[in-house]
Amino acid sequence: MDFLKAFTNPFLLIPIISWAIAQILKTVINAIMNKKVELSRLVGDGGMPSGHSATVTSLAALCGLKAGFGSAHFAIAAILAVIVMHDALGVRRETGKQAVSIIKISELLNDYFSEQDTNLKTDKLKVLVGHTPLQVLCGAVLGIIVAVIYWLIAVG
Repeated sequence: MDFLKAFTNPFLLIPIISWAIAQILKTVINAIMNKKVELSRLVGDGGMPSGHSATVTSLAALCGLKAGFGSAHFAIAAILAVIVMHDALGVRRETGKQAVSIIKISELLNDYFSEQDTNLKTDKLKVLVGHTPLQVLCGAVLGIIVAVIYWLIAVG
């Protein structure tokens, strides 16, 4: 069956492996920095390194290595990578900054409303949404390294 080939497709597997390595590293780095293990970091957004960047750059690098860096495959994957990394640095990072401000306002309101009515309390927002330039760069480098290692092993 053609569907089963998806499980051996390096253009799917290598980006997934890159993402998984980034998420494991993110969890370890977070545990070292905060002196506690938060397993939610294994699937969480934000943090060092960027799993999004690792995923899309490994795909672009693999496309370049396999089809050539002048190919349409590489061009499409590279443009996708640039868009994803730009989004992680821009919109998503600003969303995280805004969440910090909204949380401060919510805490003030919660303190006030908790005296009035407990049903008016607001939920906490997720702050770790976007990435710093260094986190994106490290994720991108990780993705390229994973793709190159795979290529060296597979092509030899």
